[in-house]
Amino acid sequence: MTPPLRLTLLAALSLAALTASALPASAGTDPWVRAWGENAQGQLGNGSVLAQQTPAAVTGITRDDVRELSGGGGGAAAAANQFAVALLKDGTVKSWGNNATGQLGNGTLTAQSFPATVSGLSGVSEVSAGLNHALAVKGGRVLAWGSNASKQLGTGQDTTNPYKNPIPVQSLDKVRDVGAGCDFSVALRQDGTVWTWGKGDNGRLGTGNNTTRETPQKVPDLVDVESVAVGCDHVLALTADGIVKAWGKGAEGQLGNDSTTDSNKPVDVAYLDAVARIFATSASGFAVLDDGSLAGWGKNTDRQLGDGTNANRTTPVVLDALRGVQSIAGGADFTVAALDDGSVIGWGANAAAQLGDGTTTTPAGTTVALPPGSGITQVATTMTGKSAFAY
Repeated sequence: MTPPLRLTLLAALSLAALTASALPASAGTDPWVRAWGENAQGQLGNGSVLAQQTPAAVTGITRDDVRELSGGGGGAAAAANQFAVALLKDGTVKSWGNNATGQLGNGTLTAQSFPATVSGLSGVSEVSAGLNHALAVKGGRVLAWGSNASKQLGTGQDTTNPYKNPIPVQSLDKVRDVGAGCDFSVALRQDGTVWTWGKGDNGRLGTGNNTTRETPQKVPDLVDVESVAVGCDHVLALTADGIVKAWGKGAEGQLGNDSTTDSNKPVDVAYLDAVARIFATSASGFAVLDDGSLAGWGKNTDRQLGDGTNANRTTPVVLDALRGVQSIAGGADFTVAALDDGSVIGWGANAAAQLGDGTTTTPAGTTVALPPGSGITQVATTMTGKSAFAY
């Protein structure tokens, strides 16, 4: 594509996004992926670096095109790292936001405030964005790119330079899902085993010690896992018999085992059964139960659990007011959820408009970012930041 044509196309896409963002959020009229909150690194993907108090269209990506979206970066120590990756249904990947560690996978270290295709990456089935790196599954193999400073790319190679293009993770096949955390990585294989690599602090690798690993290691004595959810420095795993396991940092109660102690091996999340789905936010955990109710535990200093308090919870508490949850995500101090009526709600801190309700006022309870009938089924946030996405 020649530069003049590319500029013309980008101008057209930007105009389309601006037009779409003025549309009402109702089924049949708003096809766009939407984003809101902080945007200093262009992580909202709308061609600007201006914060958004209400959901704005991500440039040129419709919900029907997206299979999975994952936000990365965030937090004071990584303020320049916020970015996002989107897996499209055709198996290609788009990325946008900051690129200081090559986390966009586009062969450069140049940031971009609009989605662009990760060149040479096709046939992808899963993606995940961490603090400063990203993972993808292709044909059961894991590809990784971005920072390797903590060996989180699992390549066994140089850790001093960013990897600006996807490269293969060593020694893993038949992988069905991946999760990228803060400087570490997790893979769930088809046989129900879990493998981890990267930074070992707080026991986040689950291998029985705090050793950093440059290649994947199997989490011992953990079998029949159906799904994994990865926070900043803790991991949740749902087994076939409905037990939720957790490991890693526990200081805010995110392991849910009635403790604030880290664990370098899986422990049972207490008082949970009949679990249908699990979600990990930055430092908390949520479980949707078979009866449609929701339980949460972990960090709650900004009311991000939604239980009406600001006390951390070391064991799950049932959130009676929150039902019909389809998807949950959370950043540093807030949580958003997509409900089965198509609405998107949020709770927790809102000083950066991360709840998307048009204000910067922290609500006493939940607030609405998108109304029922919006067509939204999934949400995502930057890993430890204050940006959110709905699709």
